[in-house]
Amino acid sequence: MHRHPQVLPHSSQVGQVVECHGAIVLSRRYAGPGAYREHVTHLMYGRLAPWWPLLSPPEDYAEESAMVGGLLRTGTRTVRTVLDLGSGGGHVASHLSSGLDMTLVDMSPQMLEVSRRLNPGCEHVLGDMRTLRLDRRFDAVLVHDSIDYLLDGSEVAAMAATVAAHLQPGGVAVLVPDHITESFEPSTQWGGSDASDGRGARYLEWTWDPDPHDSWAQAEYSLVLREADGSVSSGHESHRFGLFSHQQWISMLDDAGLSAVAVGEQTDEDRPPRTLFVARARSRGA
Repeated sequence: MHRHPQVLPHSSQVGQVVECHGAIVLSRRYAGPGAYREHVTHLMYGRLAPWWPLLSPPEDYAEESAMVGGLLRTGTRTVRTVLDLGSGGGHVASHLSSGLDMTLVDMSPQMLEVSRRLNPGCEHVLGDMRTLRLDRRFDAVLVHDSIDYLLDGSEVAAMAATVAAHLQPGGVAVLVPDHITESFEPSTQWGGSDASDGRGARYLEWTWDPDPHDSWAQAEYSLVLREADGSVSSGHESHRFGLFSHQQWISMLDDAGLSAVAVGEQTDEDRPPRTLFVARARSRGA
């Protein structure tokens, strides 16, 4: 479960938390096509954020973080400062932060608190990757798989403008969507881990595309959480994520003044490799 976003930017489902008979249930109503779409904070990144290190342990990010770290250093400048947009629980940052001055940005205060415990030496900022402006530039910018929660071209454009506004000349941005259209396949994943205090967490993730003709797909998450006293609760929630083609990514980044190339992921994990995008700011007039 590597997707660790902050807030679902837009959704046609508006929910409220209900607890019943040991179950954590997300009660929903369907707003319908074209209806006003509110921001919906997912349970996993809100009230249940303290469980994130058990649902998706930091050590699971070692392989991909090594590749990302290498790509961040492919620019023409020495990398000392890194901006991590949509940093979630800071699990990727925990593998990159040694020797770097990292600024971690997320929309979820609860996930930032998880990250502060893991990455006490990093700066943490509550913010939105679509609108953030820190009035300073960084040697490199990372947008990990929280980028998946951008559901249409206008949101991707806003994120790309944020990247361009914070990237030093000669620096590199690395973007890591979980899926692109060409390689998307429905999938089922599961995992979780246990803590030394008796707590444990397990999840099942079912990813599918209700309509291949639009720009988003869906993931259904079932969670089972065991407290230290042995009591167990369970729940389910739906997440939507953006799904764009290789050329759409290149074009949307180009529109923001970023020249991007696609890089195939090298992985030993039992899953299809992802496509990463490495972007550089074009010089003015180029």
